[in-house]
Amino acid sequence: MRRIIGGLAALAAAAGLVGQIPAAQAAERDPVVFVHGFSGSAANWKTAKTVFEQAGYQSDRLFTYEYNSYGDNKTNAQGLAKYIADVKSKTGASKVDIVNHSMGGLVSLWYLKVLNGNPNVDHLASIAGANHGTTAATWCSFFTTCRQMTPGSAFIKQLTTGDETPGVTKYATWYSPSDGVINPYKSTALDGATNNEIPNQTHMGFLKDTSVLTSIATFLGS
Repeated sequence: MRRIIGGLAALAAAAGLVGQIPAAQAAERDPVVFVHGFSGSAANWKTAKTVFEQAGYQSDRLFTYEYNSYGDNKTNAQGLAKYIADVKSKTGASKVDIVNHSMGGLVSLWYLKVLNGNPNVDHLASIAGANHGTTAATWCSFFTTCRQMTPGSAFIKQLTTGDETPGVTKYATWYSPSDGVINPYKSTALDGATNNEIPNQTHMGFLKDTSVLTSIATFLGS
């Protein structure tokens, strides 16, 4: 009887350890920093957070960077640099992953390339990013950020001259011919990145596309 009880206790302890493994593995994932687009907010990432948690991320490893999308993207990138430093300090992680949308692509790329942030970033996922600008930005050109987002701007040229995907960071993009905001829609694609063309998805629809978001979570784990 004692042997049986002892065996059951050992099995229970082992089961407890097994139950702890997924949580431990999730804790080892890079923290994710979500960067919204023009006129966006942290609320844009509600679906993404749910998808990522279902993929094994702990909620306290998911962060949303908010900034003044009507100001200056150089300033916004500096803010992102500070935010990422704070995330690393808070979590103890050596690197983070960035997931951006729309104009958030420009903020992220300025941080990586101009501010030399790529040693701090393991993966960059750009969803419908305005990485080479969009002609739609002419409609809001009274804002500095929109002038910077216009194709051929000095801001865009600095990001796209030379290596578009610098450093050891892994880059991937997702874009669609049906975007409706990023024009030309292939503006999102980056030389040196894994570029994914998605049919029949709108600019804002990407933020609720669980299939795309799941593929991004998979990419971050690569």
